[in-house]
Amino acid sequence: MINGIWLFLLLTGIIFAAVTGNIESVTQAAFEGAKTGVTVCFGLISVLVFWLGMMRMAEDAGLLKKVAKLLSPIVSFLFPDVPRNHPAMGYILSNMSANLLGLGNAATPMGIRAMQELQELNPDKETASPAMCTLLALNTASITLIPTTLIAIRMNFNSANATEIVGTTLMATVIATAAAIFADRFYRKMTLRHHPKPPAITPKANDMKG
Repeated sequence: MINGIWLFLLLTGIIFAAVTGNIESVTQAAFEGAKTGVTVCFGLISVLVFWLGMMRMAEDAGLLKKVAKLLSPIVSFLFPDVPRNHPAMGYILSNMSANLLGLGNAATPMGIRAMQELQELNPDKETASPAMCTLLALNTASITLIPTTLIAIRMNFNSANATEIVGTTLMATVIATAAAIFADRFYRKMTLRHHPKPPAITPKANDMKG
């Protein structure tokens, strides 16, 4: 679907430029966009390397384990159907930690690994489990304490005050995360209402005698 939308926008722009006689503008914009993309990527490398190095140092120092222990009750509440000692929990905590620092690129591989582990727990391989939906919602609307990537982009484009977005970003992500959790809890209750869990099977008296 997304590929179709992008293809439609691209073809519409090319056709419109051809009709209006500005096809050379499309070529110029393509080269300028490629140049800008490469420049932005190089500008982000240093920031990402720095924060990934900081996270590795924090991991070696045991800080991430303490953060994970602190967030463990919250994660257990958000993912009640995932065992606490399951590997998915570790990837979920790493994903949330990276998102807190605004490292979306670093959080993506951890989120993918978490999804793979959750898929192993999923009884229906053709449908996303509630835990997978919860992870997707939280990863999309994660609370961001330091929007590292956005700050790096603003610095790359010579922003006068690259860090002025910290407060508004934090407020926006807090609201988005609260909305995501509310929606997740609501749909979980709706799912349980329409598809209640089967009652626990207890042994009968005759079976116990036998």
